[in-house]
Amino acid sequence: MLTSSMAARDEPAPGCLHAIARDYADGSVVGEHCHVDGQLIHATAGVMQIQAAHRLWLVPPQRALWIPPRLTHALRARGGVSLRTLDIAPACAQQLLGDVPRGFAVPTLVRELILRMLDPCAASDGERHGRLTAVLVDELADLDPDGISLPMPTDPRLARVCACILARPGEEHRIDELARHSGASVRTLGRLALHELGCPLSTWRQQADPPPMKWSALWYGFEPGGRIDVEEATQA
Repeated sequence: MLTSSMAARDEPAPGCLHAIARDYADGSVVGEHCHVDGQLIHATAGVMQIQAAHRLWLVPPQRALWIPPRLTHALRARGGVSLRTLDIAPACAQQLLGDVPRGFAVPTLVRELILRMLDPCAASDGERHGRLTAVLVDELADLDPDGISLPMPTDPRLARVCACILARPGEEHRIDELARHSGASVRTLGRLALHELGCPLSTWRQQADPPPMKWSALWYGFEPGGRIDVEEATQA
């Protein structure tokens, strides 16, 4: 939960929050980019695979990812994605959600407030929009970061392997084929994975590309019988 000093804030400035809606087909990719505003990236359908700050997040509808202003990130849709997200002006972004990317569970009230802000009647009514903004600001300040993400490698050989796994979700990836693709030996890949990912490559792959029957675990932030890398909420 954000500290009390962050929760004690001024009235939200008019226009500090803006809801946007976009839809992406399965497999759609939004390459590396950044925004002047911060974004609380949330979808009501589909799973988003998002990379930022050398980390990977899998974001299902019950969760959201905070991307601070001007932070480079990239997105891939797993399934049809109905993006319903919040742009937050730089003037209030850090005070609300901090200056590092982090994941959050999205309460029903927050999701409904975002959807209500997208309603044309609410968007065209300045006073109503202001009231919705005020309530949403209060709710955002009370969100608890979950710290659930996966590391992304910096070594170019291991980075090619991880990119291959992420680009073809659901496929079987033989380690010898991945090694040939990377230009490194199987043994070297294993050593790099332990050093940069903190676990065997097979474990990282299972977390980054879980089978469909395990997707429900991501809704709640854990994988039964497995391991998800949980960093401290203050780290990125």
